[in-house]
Amino acid sequence: MSKRVLVVDDEKLIVKGIRFSLEQEGMEVECAYDGEEALEMVRENKYDMILLDLMLPKVSGLEVCQQIREFSQVPIIMLTAKGEDMDKILGLEYGADDYITKPFNILEVKARIKAIMRRTSKTEKEDSAKVIEVQDMRIDCESRRVYIHGNEVNLTAKEFDLLELLVHNPNKVYSRENLLKIIWGYEYLGDVRTVDVHIRRLREKIESNPSDPKYVHTKWGVGYYFQA
Repeated sequence: MSKRVLVVDDEKLIVKGIRFSLEQEGMEVECAYDGEEALEMVRENKYDMILLDLMLPKVSGLEVCQQIREFSQVPIIMLTAKGEDMDKILGLEYGADDYITKPFNILEVKARIKAIMRRTSKTEKEDSAKVIEVQDMRIDCESRRVYIHGNEVNLTAKEFDLLELLVHNPNKVYSRENLLKIIWGYEYLGDVRTVDVHIRRLREKIESNPSDPKYVHTKWGVGYYFQA
């Protein structure tokens, strides 16, 4: 079954180019040209991936991302013409899984999409434990759901991938560079602070006291590890 991708950008030539390239890969592509239209389409349809421009008419890309995260964990890649670090970090803060700065190479776009889809597409062949219970936390690897004290916690695709990797390898310290390579699925060209933002967001969701975590710990100057 082909993957469904929503491309959101008010620059129609860019949308046309992305759409053509992704359809050549066998993906089903739908398009929106402003924030309001994008939100309406996401509420009415199911997508495997969203490419979302930061600067949109009517509703900004950041606000669209934030609103989508209120009801969906579909992977989101932000597209931005801005190069400032703050814009990239804000996109991650609002729930984006990745970001690409314009002008971009379409081969890079396709590589990032495929990498995220590989990480989020669970198959029956995987031999990892289906359900993991650690103290107050329950992780259902098959449905990709996490519960704290029986209450479901909504994690983005990347947040879940990070948690799952760390839980399956307790006490193993992963550097930021290794986490970028493993979780993002390719030789990631982005800033290692991407990992820091995702770890902080993950802690805010699963830790009762994020400043003194009991699950995801920091090995100062090295990286992150799981211990309960």
